[in-house]
Amino acid sequence: MISASNSPDAALPEPQGNYSSAIIKVIGFIFAVTLAVVALLHSVGMSMKWSETGSHIVGSFVYSTLIALPSMFLVKWITLRFYGKFARLLVLMQLSALFFTATAGCLLAGLIFILIGVRTPDGYWQEFRSSFEFAVIITLLIGMSSATYETMRYKLQATTLELRTRQVEQERAYKLLAEARLSSLESRIHPHFLFNTLNSIAALIPRDPQLAEDTVGKLASLLRFSLNANQSGLAPLSQELKIVRDYLEIEKTRFGPRLRYEIAIPEALQDANVPPLALQSLVENAVKHVVSERSQGATIHIHGSAESGRILLEVSDDGPGFSLDSITPEHGLGNLIARLDLLFGGAGQLEVARENDRTVVRLSFPA
Repeated sequence: MISASNSPDAALPEPQGNYSSAIIKVIGFIFAVTLAVVALLHSVGMSMKWSETGSHIVGSFVYSTLIALPSMFLVKWITLRFYGKFARLLVLMQLSALFFTATAGCLLAGLIFILIGVRTPDGYWQEFRSSFEFAVIITLLIGMSSATYETMRYKLQATTLELRTRQVEQERAYKLLAEARLSSLESRIHPHFLFNTLNSIAALIPRDPQLAEDTVGKLASLLRFSLNANQSGLAPLSQELKIVRDYLEIEKTRFGPRLRYEIAIPEALQDANVPPLALQSLVENAVKHVVSERSQGATIHIHGSAESGRILLEVSDDGPGFSLDSITPEHGLGNLIARLDLLFGGAGQLEVARENDRTVVRLSFPA
């Protein structure tokens, strides 16, 4: 059984980068913002002498650094961590984080000014009140602008990564389909198969020319389909069934009564899309490993049904059975499992079971 899952609630992928260079860029941005803030205070007529501009720049830079650096990392962490889980609450969480860092930064800046002797302890709360409101407004304005930009950038990176992943998976699916077609073609032109078929045709010519001619047509059809399987990764079930019948009839000229088969596919399923050579691979596996290896041959039953929006195709035989654990990726069924995984993810399944002394290989996927 194969499975795959893609969770829509997954967090955004963290961009790869150097944190030290990011910090240097942020500090440079902080210094530019500091100069802009001081210039703004001058322009709105704040009581500030130009001779005190240097000290105001240093003070504003301390405030900005203590607020901006924690804001950057905290908001980034919240965005990466909770985007998929709490997308609707993300803005509120970012605002809360920015308010917290603005408050903590103002408190810490005042404490630093006291420790270095620039402010007295008596003026601590006055310093806090005079800086807090302005710091919160600037932090929210710049912080939310930056957070919005970063969120959009991360979403763009995630979308780009998803598109690239899908492109790689699609290319791999086409490659696997090409390998399946090549493997099918190789099995058709394998000397044993080809020579046995040609010998059977030669034996039929004198006693049943029409059957010999039909067998040649079936062989040509089989080879042509192996080369021209649908490039989209899916083919109509009616077309797949024709190839299965042609293959079984060709093999029946070799094995005669040792090969017995029954096909029970509802007419309503004829237009359903299936992976090309999927059902044929299951039938070929039964012929190769059961019919050809037993003197009494085998009876192959091919059934199809639709249940709860899914297509179920079954190939059963009265052979000893096998386990999917023994199937290698190079095997025809291994290739089929890989293609199911790429085409349908966890919704595509291949199972082997023993039911009523018969081996049942069951293929199911979304209709």
